[in-house]
Amino acid sequence: MASHERVVVVGGGLTAASAVDSVREAGFDGEVVVVADERRPPHERPPLSKGYLNGSDAASSVYPHDRRWYGRHGIDLRLGTSAVALDPAAHTVEVEGADGVHATLDYDRLLLATGARPRRFTGPGAGVGGVHVLRTLPDSTRLRTALRRGDRRVVVVGGGWIGLEVAAAARGYGNEVTVVVRGEEPLEAAIGRGVGSMFRGLHEQHGVVIRGGAAVTALRGERGKVAAVVLGTGEQIEADLVVFGIGAIPNVELATSAGLRVDDGIVTDASFRTSAADVFAAGDVASVWNPVLERHLRVEHWANALASGAAAGRALAGEPVVFDELPYFFTDQYDLGMEYSGYGDLAAGAELVVRGDVPLTAAFAADTERQGIVFWLAADGRVVAGMNVNVWDVNEQVQRLIRSGRVVSRDELADPSVPLDALAGDAS
Repeated sequence: MASHERVVVVGGGLTAASAVDSVREAGFDGEVVVVADERRPPHERPPLSKGYLNGSDAASSVYPHDRRWYGRHGIDLRLGTSAVALDPAAHTVEVEGADGVHATLDYDRLLLATGARPRRFTGPGAGVGGVHVLRTLPDSTRLRTALRRGDRRVVVVGGGWIGLEVAAAARGYGNEVTVVVRGEEPLEAAIGRGVGSMFRGLHEQHGVVIRGGAAVTALRGERGKVAAVVLGTGEQIEADLVVFGIGAIPNVELATSAGLRVDDGIVTDASFRTSAADVFAAGDVASVWNPVLERHLRVEHWANALASGAAAGRALAGEPVVFDELPYFFTDQYDLGMEYSGYGDLAAGAELVVRGDVPLTAAFAADTERQGIVFWLAADGRVVAGMNVNVWDVNEQVQRLIRSGRVVSRDELADPSVPLDALAGDAS
């Protein structure tokens, strides 16, 4: 690519950091500008609900690159700056700095990595104090400060990954914790009721109360602070602090105002190209064509931000790219570490096959090791998802098995003496 060209990346998360790293690695020697509305360098989210929140990691753990790295790589990092208007026809983006000064940037190619924002509770009592969401480093710092006091009544609304990780951190600080879940089990929408039941048991063993099949309809406050959450049944759960983890909304406003195609995210092809020439999108905000599923897919996890950012960076540098990464995510809760790879749509209704000691029930002995692999076996005999629990260095093998599309038997999957590589057809 000619050195006079300019690439602009809009966003301050891991996708943006990964993209600019990749565009330089791909040999692009033109201008690279990052426009990020946060005042900190682009950072990743997992520590915010894991290590940083529970006190085991420093704040620096959230930064894949420090500020000096951008300077060394000739990247113009514009922090505290918002992209307020995009004109795809003119190939310009208007930005506004923290001082209110507007400027117009020309671009040859532009990446929208605007991410997502937490879905907030909007019912009665939404404005009371002591209510938290978790998305940014300041969010995590405020929540960590509140949790570290200990001996508080914490209600977590939402039984997804963030909700359960917050619950684990809150218990680690000695708080009383209740998790309110819309489904019957936590994580039911993400990984199904069976595995969700195991996570219920894990949390209940650590003293967390799980309220399944419940919805919060209001918050009750006293003297401007939250005092209780009100369920749809009218029941009230007393609370000193409430954390909402009820999903995220993709930040598509800039794309929408510019006339880009938007449908649960900014719609792109498998090369991250949007409906506007030379405008790309990746990360949480992008609904990317998946050649395996043959439909668009929007994924909000860390691995997607990292991998899609890197692939989008290569596309920005002019390389041909087809993104077909297998969705992957991980969690750390108490003494349980887990990695999951696979397609949720294909896993729905698949048979669960366990290799090792992974109890798919909420009621299990306190000394259960919880160590093994869970496979989702489709009706046609193909493995469409896999989850390793407290077993490491097997995720690549699990992914190869899924990608192979080979038909395997239930007995072979469940038998630890049958090597995973053999099931995937790896002769080596």
